[in-house]
Amino acid sequence: MELVAVHPNEIQPADWRDWLGVIALEKACFGPDAWDVLELFWVLVRPGIRLKAVSDRRLIGFVVGEAHPAEGCSWIATIGVLPEFQGQGLGARLLAEAESRLPLPVIKLTVRESNARAIALYKRSGYAATQTIPRYYAGGETGMVMEKRLKVPGSD
Repeated sequence: MELVAVHPNEIQPADWRDWLGVIALEKACFGPDAWDVLELFWVLVRPGIRLKAVSDRRLIGFVVGEAHPAEGCSWIATIGVLPEFQGQGLGARLLAEAESRLPLPVIKLTVRESNARAIALYKRSGYAATQTIPRYYAGGETGMVMEKRLKVPGSD
């Protein structure tokens, strides 16, 4: 697989105009777990953090983060990078940028238990597994909830 260089400054806000690119990315990254087209449109128009990575005006990465004050945490709802752009740190940059914009110091996400590459990224980024959810994903695979506690200025 040929790697294509991506400049780190090509991360920017996403909105409804990115809908078709997000649909293509979700299908390429998640197959049967991809959100349906209406869910993707909805996620692009409601409040929250929506960021995209772009190369040559093509959407190549996407992350959604949302605050859930009643739960006392924020969630990374989805994050993906097109396969031909993976392995270059783009997922880590998208994740860090979303984290920096989320308002709560605890951030959670769910990942397929078999997705070793994503789990390694999340561990490198400071996440730890906190629970599992049986039959969470298509095909009945278990989901692993991972959590990160951000350092709050002045809380040392």
